[in-house]
Amino acid sequence: MQTSFIYLIICLLTGIGVIVLLTAKYRLPAFFALLISCFVVGLGVQMPVPELLNTIKDGFGNIMRSLGLVIVLGTTLGVVLEYTGSTRVMASFILEKLGQGRAPMAMSMTGFIVGLPIFCDSGFIVLSGLNRSMAKRTGLPMSVMATSLATGLYAIHCLIPPHPGATAAAGILKADIGRLILYGLVVAVPASIAGYYWVKYAGNKNPGTVGEQTMEEKITAGNPPSVSKAFLPVVIPIVLVAVRSFFVIESTGAGRWTNIFLWAGDPVIALSIGILLAFNCGRSWKKTVISSLLQDAAEKAGGILVIIGAGGAFGAVLAATKIGGQFGSSVPLASMGIFFPFLLCFLLKTAQGSSTVAIIAAASIVQPLLPALGLATETGQLLCVLAMGAGSMMISHANDAYFWVIAKFSGLDMNTMLRVYTVATVFMGLTGLAMVYLLSKILL
Repeated sequence: MQTSFIYLIICLLTGIGVIVLLTAKYRLPAFFALLISCFVVGLGVQMPVPELLNTIKDGFGNIMRSLGLVIVLGTTLGVVLEYTGSTRVMASFILEKLGQGRAPMAMSMTGFIVGLPIFCDSGFIVLSGLNRSMAKRTGLPMSVMATSLATGLYAIHCLIPPHPGATAAAGILKADIGRLILYGLVVAVPASIAGYYWVKYAGNKNPGTVGEQTMEEKITAGNPPSVSKAFLPVVIPIVLVAVRSFFVIESTGAGRWTNIFLWAGDPVIALSIGILLAFNCGRSWKKTVISSLLQDAAEKAGGILVIIGAGGAFGAVLAATKIGGQFGSSVPLASMGIFFPFLLCFLLKTAQGSSTVAIIAAASIVQPLLPALGLATETGQLLCVLAMGAGSMMISHANDAYFWVIAKFSGLDMNTMLRVYTVATVFMGLTGLAMVYLLSKILL
């Protein structure tokens, strides 16, 4: 399988074009778009069909082995927190502490914290009722309140595991998830702040029109939990993973307590502990309710897992073409560093709408290029994932499902969404890139 560099680039661009066309125009599920792209690229470079099939299977299986449990457990944690009303308790606590005069800031912080275990679209739906009531109580424009909540959720969704894009990218590039959570927070906080300040400025100038709300709100179980119980399922897993990242992982010479923290801080164990703490937020549990919640979590995770698996397969096919070596010898990628994965993810996100698909596809393309980019180290891999996370924030517009979740549940018109929320995602992505650049100067 000896092909020229130009021909490889044509095959790669064709594969990317297939993903964008099928997902953006024909609304084909991302799994099938990525799988079809595997065959387009593989057959395009004249890879034998048996070898291509084995490569796809290996890529799919390897990513499932490293990330499958993290995605399922993270989804389960989010589902249980929604059901028990823990998310609303956290939101109400933050609002109470900051006061109604800082309601937009409170909603942004709420989105940031609630978004740690819950996907951004689910988090926005769950908190939309509280958001509407706060807007009425304070008299602030819905454009400010809704998009403050949305940007807080969005910053976490694009950068922090167990959200699927960042988690898949970490698996494909073999970045440490514990360090990714810590440094992801360093990037996500300024990005969220940048989004908040733009929203506060532009939202007051573009209050928008609010339509009639017809969506049903989530019904939670029984009485809400206490504040401490509501926060623990989110805080404890993060603390455990963070503590683990500070220990040097060595099987010999490690003390008893070190081994305990290394074990408990594994993302699978930490999330499992979080789920148990989340179940403790409920007053009483019936077997039918538990079964229904776990089934719901498994179904939600299944849709995410197949996308991530297909992304892993696409990456394996690209690696088999040896495009990384030819790209590195033909294009001066070393001078681009973290800017290349950022730009690639930004273009994919803007073209097809999904941050998750953008970062998975970008990670698959960048993985064989890491040596040429000068990012083939543990720290380089980490910075690459963060750069792609920043790129996957921008630009969120009408082809993004989350864009329509915000508009539908807050009743904002298209022009207001574009002027307030869409522009906010641009500032968030650029701020995220600036933070990753600063980190690269410190860590590399």
